[in-house]
Amino acid sequence: MASASALPESWDLDVLRGKLWELLQFLRKAIPIANAHTVEFYTENLWERFVEGSPDKVMKALRWQGLFVEAPPAPWEERPLEGPGENSGITDFSNIFCENSQKLVNVEAFALAAKYYSLPYFGVCTPLEQLLLTLDGNQQQRPGNKVKPDDFMNAKKSHEVQVMSELIGCIADFCCIKQVIDLGSGKGYLSSFLSMQYGLKVYGIDSSNVNTHGAKERNRKLKKHWRVYQTRSKAHISGQVLEKAEESTAQEEQKCKTNIKEKLLSINNSLTNEDKRPVSDLVLSDFTDAVISDVTRQMENHTDSVPQRAGSFILENRSTLLNVLPVDAIKLDSLATKDYGELSKEHKEKKKTVTIKDQAKESNESSIYSPLTSYITAESELCDIITDLEDCIMVGLHTCGDLAPDTLRIFTSKSEIKGVCSVGCCYHLLSEKYEKQYKDYTLEMWGFPMCQYLKEEEWCCGRNARMSACLALERVAVGQGLATESLFYRAVLQEIIKECYGITECDKRVGKVYSKSTSFLDYVRKSLKKLELDDSKLTEKMIMEYYEKYKPRRKELEAFNMLKVVLAPCIESLILMDRLCYLKEQDNIAWSALVKLFDPVKSPRCYAVTALKKQPCFQVEASC
Repeated sequence: MASASALPESWDLDVLRGKLWELLQFLRKAIPIANAHTVEFYTENLWERFVEGSPDKVMKALRWQGLFVEAPPAPWEERPLEGPGENSGITDFSNIFCENSQKLVNVEAFALAAKYYSLPYFGVCTPLEQLLLTLDGNQQQRPGNKVKPDDFMNAKKSHEVQVMSELIGCIADFCCIKQVIDLGSGKGYLSSFLSMQYGLKVYGIDSSNVNTHGAKERNRKLKKHWRVYQTRSKAHISGQVLEKAEESTAQEEQKCKTNIKEKLLSINNSLTNEDKRPVSDLVLSDFTDAVISDVTRQMENHTDSVPQRAGSFILENRSTLLNVLPVDAIKLDSLATKDYGELSKEHKEKKKTVTIKDQAKESNESSIYSPLTSYITAESELCDIITDLEDCIMVGLHTCGDLAPDTLRIFTSKSEIKGVCSVGCCYHLLSEKYEKQYKDYTLEMWGFPMCQYLKEEEWCCGRNARMSACLALERVAVGQGLATESLFYRAVLQEIIKECYGITECDKRVGKVYSKSTSFLDYVRKSLKKLELDDSKLTEKMIMEYYEKYKPRRKELEAFNMLKVVLAPCIESLILMDRLCYLKEQDNIAWSALVKLFDPVKSPRCYAVTALKKQPCFQVEASC
């Protein structure tokens, strides 16, 4: 177990509940916008129901706020700590929503409130850099042969795996743990990297047998490439070290030669005419010890600048000494038949052989990645799936729907699991206890809410709002916008279905017809066929009349969707804070936090719920 370094400061439960209370005050007014379905935009006249003013005015207000370019505030730890009941947030919403109609009337204030209640600004996250520094105070001493996974996966996955694996590796080192369980491991990218790069024994569990089989095959191929890649990386590093060492050695040899020549000259001048023996024979007994001592002392002073493997000093430095002494100055039995060049070459070959053997041994003895197929729930018994279960960390990269909250429940209930690092996704697939469609269900554990406070409030987001939480504000901000034309097509299609076929609700879905269509007319024809509706009753003229009718109102739909995008981070804040509060409610948790891992433009679901169990030597800073 690591030393009792203080873990980063984290908000206590009372403060988090106070912040949840603030957030709920805003969402009670704003969440109807998020729950409005874009498909029903024209059929339900959503603009007139929810927004006061023109779409141009709304878009201008959002741009004027600079919502998409303004930098975040100072780091959260530098902000004043505010408890529940204090006026720390925006609590007066009367100027944002009309008290009577409940319409949005002040877009500027709406955007500011939405920004304030999003995780980057709300002040509830722990900085990743601070956490890594705390978990791994000796980071400089880690091996320098880290390999980036860019060559093994796409840019997005590479970014996610590299960042998340570093945090997991630090947690494993901090807790002295070698086993990791990766839930929802999918294609095994994270599992493979943790195994090969960080020396961890990883069990990747996925519900899809296809994914498991693919992960096994991918891991087999990856190992081959990995060995070559790692060997090249080590060779490159070794080459840099060797080049530096040779350069330094050459300089030192020249100094040694000069010193020795001066000593030899001095001794030779002191000889009497009667003594004509070779210098080397004459001075061997007196000179050798003195010169070797002198040269060795110089070498010892120089070793700090030449990286060496432990135990190699004598051989390395003696070979340098052999280079600078006269050929007949020293006669050692072990070197009687070998000159320095041969010894140096033999020694280098021996070192090379040992290095290759060491690498092979490291590869064979390194960690194992074992892909497994199993459907995991909060009630799953891990010991039935993993026969050699030991103290471990549970992780998940973009665990879908209920698997993210179930990961946290398994973590809190299983004594073997000492830490967790979970990044969830697909909020729309969460089971929600207080949603109308589930009111007759008798499930004991739901995906949302998890914490006691939101259960007492009987809070319900709604599926459409949870779907909105998956929207990527940061991507929209940099021009990777919404597919507004496809949304427009779908909304007009819904009006056609309602007026021409008398259908207001349908279980069938249109799906990805837009990407296969060449025009609005083609889109409508293909969609009606997919919905098993008779498209022959609609002429081309009739279809295009609908298009022309709603085309002038397309800006309304685009502006409305931008309001949903602005609101998305607030709903994500609620879902993730619910999970954090759940962990804070558990007695066996020493430390827990939300940590922003990824660049949200590259990976919009970028927040990890991270926690450590109580251990004897953990020391956590006093909570606020």
